[in-house]
Amino acid sequence: MLSEPRSGRLAAWGNALLAGLVSPDDAVLAIVGEDAVHRVEGLPGESGPVGLTLALGRLRTLGVSGLRVALPAPGHPLGLSGPPEFNARALDAEEAVVCYGAALGLVPEVYEAGPAGDVHVEVVWHCLPVREAPPADVPSLGESERELAEALRDATAVLSRLDLAGSGPVAEAAMDAYRARAERGREALAPGYPPRAVRVLELAQRVGMLVSLAYENGHGGAVSASEVAARAQALRPVERTARRAQVAAYNAMVEERER
Repeated sequence: MLSEPRSGRLAAWGNALLAGLVSPDDAVLAIVGEDAVHRVEGLPGESGPVGLTLALGRLRTLGVSGLRVALPAPGHPLGLSGPPEFNARALDAEEAVVCYGAALGLVPEVYEAGPAGDVHVEVVWHCLPVREAPPADVPSLGESERELAEALRDATAVLSRLDLAGSGPVAEAAMDAYRARAERGREALAPGYPPRAVRVLELAQRVGMLVSLAYENGHGGAVSASEVAARAQALRPVERTARRAQVAAYNAMVEERER
């Protein structure tokens, strides 16, 4: 969770575009990011893949007024509402975007293309029907902020106790990347998002960073099987909390509009 999910960029900047706060060109540029190109396949009324600019415009004409994020994991269909085919695709991708105002959802499929030494990333968003129902297990921003504060304390405590906070060049590079991201402040979300959503997303990414460092740095100081199991048991709910908070932050613009 050291980098934002593609579904987060699509939802955040798509919401800003739908609200008339950014231009189509600026929205697409932010959504694509460092990827080479994004296309949308399966869009109603289109016989083949289309570019993001056309796709976002078509979604608007289909009645879409907002975009929500789903970040599911095995046993945790976070942000999903069905049907099974869409849920399965989203779970495989570990992310999806669910439209508000039309029963459609988007799941990314990522490809690498190009010769060795010049590989680039292309993304195809598969547009599929979804069930119109409340998304699973998505908290409010206020609830997320409280949960994250507790999760951060828990993560710091368990990693310190087990000597797993991470050290060495890999951990230092990850910490530097996180600090650089934090310094960019409001670039974490698109225009139109409330300050609390920005704050919650930044904290969720910080918690996610700690969890990622713990998992990516091997066993650290946990030399026994029981200590390794204790680490996994302690980190699992923390990672779940961070994912729930990310979804709450990305969905805040739509939730405010609903209220």
